[in-house]
Amino acid sequence: MRLIPLVTTLAAAFLVAASLAAAPEAAAAQAPPAPAGPAPVGQLGGDLDAHDPALARGTAAHDWYVYSSGIPSKAGGAVQIRKSVDDGHTWAYAGTIWQGIPSWITDIVPGADSMWAPEIYRHGNIFYLYYAVSTLGHNNSVVALATNTTLDPAAPGYKWVDQGKVVRSVPESDFNAIDPDVVEDATGTPWLVFGSYWSGIQMVQLQWPSGKRSPDPDRLHLEDRKLPLNAVEGPAVIGHGGWYYLLTSWDKCCVGLKSTYRIVVGRSKSVTGPYVDRDGHDLMNGGGTTLLASSGNQIGPGGESIAGGVLAYHYYDAKANGAARLGLRTMLWTPDGWPQLAPGLLTPSAPIQP
Repeated sequence: MRLIPLVTTLAAAFLVAASLAAAPEAAAAQAPPAPAGPAPVGQLGGDLDAHDPALARGTAAHDWYVYSSGIPSKAGGAVQIRKSVDDGHTWAYAGTIWQGIPSWITDIVPGADSMWAPEIYRHGNIFYLYYAVSTLGHNNSVVALATNTTLDPAAPGYKWVDQGKVVRSVPESDFNAIDPDVVEDATGTPWLVFGSYWSGIQMVQLQWPSGKRSPDPDRLHLEDRKLPLNAVEGPAVIGHGGWYYLLTSWDKCCVGLKSTYRIVVGRSKSVTGPYVDRDGHDLMNGGGTTLLASSGNQIGPGGESIAGGVLAYHYYDAKANGAARLGLRTMLWTPDGWPQLAPGLLTPSAPIQP
């Protein structure tokens, strides 16, 4: 998913491609895009400059939050926060979780200057914020965790506590430990899904209440395009109607109006896969049905998260010289159980859950 990570993965892709024969651009998804309606124009207001948005709801009735990738020039690259008090329609900048990257991370990832692609998940009375740190063109990366008892910066006891490493990749690894997302299966077992380029999308089991790796050492492989560069990243998994749906971002991000990012989906009866697209093609062999692609003023949508029936993503605004913007769309479902998207954020929307 993701803004700075996509620059990372583009550079990494060229490193991988050096050992491969030249290949054409990544092929289109095998199934035609599900209709998503016209792009919402002017629906959201305020500060929408959020890349790789992770959507969550606060404890107050109309409070929504978005956590997004940091930038080196602001608070030392820490994860950024934006808040809405009108059910997601108007947004304001609300600071960062810290004033920089923890030193233990910069010790093991030299040159890192920002935190990427956060995920926010609530279990019990604890909010778990997963994020990634890496450097451009490398898979020397880490997914780390911070926790808090509230999302409201004005609430008593508000403090993001560093909980350390969750998953690590090193140059010898065949995967890249960035772009985390968390899903619980029907038994309440939590899983971390992550990955970018290299060998694609991975999954490991977590445990509560720590939110860290369980004793299970297995790393599962969920999606691989089987193409040079393997331009897939930014996974998000949700459950609906007895199925699990894996959404990922394909192709080129983060080059403004030249971006070709799009959101692709497959589903499985098991959280651990195998996932197939609408035509039955396995996502481990290049399958994937496009859910959202460039449309109207919204170019290169991706870096998605899902909460309470709402899809959050970033895109590049053709009406603003390619500036990055936050997008929100209510998720709908076809009679045969595939996601589609409303033209924008419906009102009233489903309750948002972290």
